[in-house]
Amino acid sequence: MAIAGTASVTIAEMREFASFTAAEQRYIRRSLDIGLARCDAFRLWGRSPEECAAIRGQYVAYQELKLLRYSIPADHNFEGIEQFLGKLARVAAYDLSQERIDCFGAFRFLYERLLGARSRPWLPSAFCAAAALPQIAPSRRKLLLQSLSEAAATAPGWSDRAPGFFPEYIDEVAA
Repeated sequence: MAIAGTASVTIAEMREFASFTAAEQRYIRRSLDIGLARCDAFRLWGRSPEECAAIRGQYVAYQELKLLRYSIPADHNFEGIEQFLGKLARVAAYDLSQERIDCFGAFRFLYERLLGARSRPWLPSAFCAAAALPQIAPSRRKLLLQSLSEAAATAPGWSDRAPGFFPEYIDEVAA
């Protein structure tokens, strides 16, 4: 029964990923390669000098991830919030400023994998903080902030189950 439950959750994660735009899917896969050090992102994802520059910037922004994974505050006290949320908002702002993530769902999907399940309670706050920054164009701010549902913003609790599906690069096959 546990295997069937895990399989159905993984399939739900795959369906959720499939619901994202092609640009969001590509950005999530690339971000996971960079943030989880799965491969040489320049070799795999760098199609142009501009894209290589964006990958370099993402490597720099993602330097904080290792520290963030180990500094997630307990959700019942206020100790460590400013260090964690401030750094998370800065990394999130980098990702949102790339204009490849258009909704909270894609953001949450990415960050649950980059930081782990324990980060879930903090993701709506980090998303709102990053999306509301003046570095994000007003029209994008509106789009991003409206994508956060009331249910996500006011959830009474979050699952501690680790994500099971980590999308990877798929090489195009010539017809």
